[in-house]
Amino acid sequence: MDRLHSRTVGIFLVALSAVLWSTAGLFVRMSHLDTWTIVAWRSFFSFVTLGGAAVVLYRGELGRVIMRQGWPGVFAVAVSVVSAICYVMALRMTTVANVMIIYAALPFITTGIAFIWLRERVTARFLVAGSVAIAGIAIMGRAAASPRDLLGLGAAVVMTTGFATQLVQVKRYPSLDMTIIITLMSGICMLVAIPFMRPGIPPFRSMLACALFGTLTMGVAYMLLLKGGRLISSGEAGFISMLDVALAPLWVWFFYGERPTGTVMDGGAIVLGAVAWYLLTSRAPRAASPTWAGSDSRETTH
Repeated sequence: MDRLHSRTVGIFLVALSAVLWSTAGLFVRMSHLDTWTIVAWRSFFSFVTLGGAAVVLYRGELGRVIMRQGWPGVFAVAVSVVSAICYVMALRMTTVANVMIIYAALPFITTGIAFIWLRERVTARFLVAGSVAIAGIAIMGRAAASPRDLLGLGAAVVMTTGFATQLVQVKRYPSLDMTIIITLMSGICMLVAIPFMRPGIPPFRSMLACALFGTLTMGVAYMLLLKGGRLISSGEAGFISMLDVALAPLWVWFFYGERPTGTVMDGGAIVLGAVAWYLLTSRAPRAASPTWAGSDSRETTH
């Protein structure tokens, strides 16, 4: 796979993951369940789906593949568990729009971690688009939550930092098998949540919401994000993921009337526009291209 095609595939996978990931708030609202019950059932469906795929894929080698993940795998699973639980907590404690305000900082946190850990550089185009996105985030911030939402916002900060760390880690350790990592994460999340969950079988509608949540946003979207993130720079993957920021509040507004304020809508439109401009003006990396403190060829090294 040549570099241009590889980068195009990476951008497509990350963008698709953002669209799927944006439905998380919709499924949380649809379930009408408490945080731990959602975590338990969502993790169950994700574990069954991805675990079944892993058994079929690796057959008798499954145990050996798990052991090969080593300490980087242990760290990846631990970060994933914390991020996944905090995401549900944030969506339950505050509005989807407020969670997205925090999540909008993902590319900048990712770039900072990648600069420290991998010494990645970013292009001037990234900085221009990022500056526009920051303006959109600032506008969204005018719709800041009340003090009772602080716990939810705190969980969103932990979740966003965890996701940023994972995006960088898959670049640092390309041999990590994300099917195994996410399957183990799902199993551990389920075990952690079981003692705190509501007993009994939820109604069909709630189970359907958890099933879709587990397979689409926890399984498929997670895999697309982390696999696509290997083909482009960590900061770029985080930036494209900001599509979620504009789309997530729209789902709950359309289906549940959780209408974002005018400032959130204005800020979300700016963020979406910045992402669209960056994607539409994207071009093949060239060694001689002028960049900010680096080159595109360095940016896409993996």
